[in-house]
Amino acid sequence: MSMDLRQLRYFVAVAEELHFGHAAHRLRIAQPALSRQIQSLEKDLLVQLLFRNRRRVQITPAGQVFLERARLILARTDEAVLAAQRAGGGVSGTLNLGFVGSATYDVLPGVLREFLQAAPHVDLTLSEMTVYAQIEALTEKRIDIGLLRLPAKTEGLVFRTIAREPLYVALPGSHRLAQLPAVPLSALSEEAFVLYPDHPRPSWTEYIIGLCQQAGFRPVVVQRTVEIQTTLSLVAAGIGVSIVPKCIGDLQRKDVVFRRLAGVRARTELLAAYREHDPSPVVQTFLKVLWRRVRAQKGSSRNNRSMDAEEPVRHPAKH
Repeated sequence: MSMDLRQLRYFVAVAEELHFGHAAHRLRIAQPALSRQIQSLEKDLLVQLLFRNRRRVQITPAGQVFLERARLILARTDEAVLAAQRAGGGVSGTLNLGFVGSATYDVLPGVLREFLQAAPHVDLTLSEMTVYAQIEALTEKRIDIGLLRLPAKTEGLVFRTIAREPLYVALPGSHRLAQLPAVPLSALSEEAFVLYPDHPRPSWTEYIIGLCQQAGFRPVVVQRTVEIQTTLSLVAAGIGVSIVPKCIGDLQRKDVVFRRLAGVRARTELLAAYREHDPSPVVQTFLKVLWRRVRAQKGSSRNNRSMDAEEPVRHPAKH
C-alpha cells in the first residue's frame, strides 16, 4: 500500500467540501490531479470512499469511517511536527538547573521568569546544590546548567561570568560594628563565624578562611549551615557573623545589618557552567535569556558590576 499523508489531506478536503472543484481550489492543485489521487487511494484501500456523479459528491459509509481516522492521523502528525519544531527551537523539552542559594537573590528569579515566558513547554527542574555537587552533576549529565561560585577547573565544562560582587559582612543588628559604614576584615578577628560546610571542596568556607588568613587571622567557625536564611537567622540570634555576596547584603532585615568589607579587594563571581559543545537547543535558549538579562541589568545601573560575559572561559584541565 502506497498511501501517504498527502492523499489523506486530499481525501479530507474532498469529504469536507463534497465538491472536487472547491477542494482543488482549497488545496491549490488542479482538479484532474486531485481526482487521480482519490482514485489511487481507493484502489490501494480496495474500497470506495466517495460516490460521485456529474451533479454531486457523497461520502460512503466506509468513507465516513475512514474520514474520522484520517482526521485523527493528520492531527497527530501536526502535533508531532509542532513538538519537533518546538524542541528544535529550544522552547520545549527538559532542562535541569542547579544553583547556589545566593543566586536566588540576584539573577535567577528574573531569568526564570523570562525563560518560562519564552519556552513555556519546557519541563524545568530546579535543584539547590553546592559548587562541588553542581560540577559533579554537570560532568555526569544529571544537570544541564549550573549557577555557582568558585568553580574547580574541570575538563569539558565552560564557565562564564554572570556578575562580580563585593563582599559584605552580616552582623546582628545590635553589634558594635554595625555603626560603621564599612568594616575592615581584620576587625572580625575576635568574632565567631557562621559559615557553610568546608567539604567537599571547592567551598565558600574555604574561600572565606583564605581571605581571613590574608588579613592575619584564622576565623573560629562555631556553626555551619547549608542555607543562607539559616545563616542569617543564626547571625540575628548573635551566634556569629558571616561573609556574604553583595546580593545578600541588599536584603532588608530588621535583625541583621550588612556592611561592606573594607580593605578587601577580592570579589566573588557568580558563574554559569555548562558542558562544552552541548547540542541541546533548550540549553542554548536558556543561555540566550540569561545573557540578555545580564546585559539588561548592566545597562540599568552604572554601579552594577555585572560583566557582559560573552566570551566563554574554558578550563582544559581538572585540578
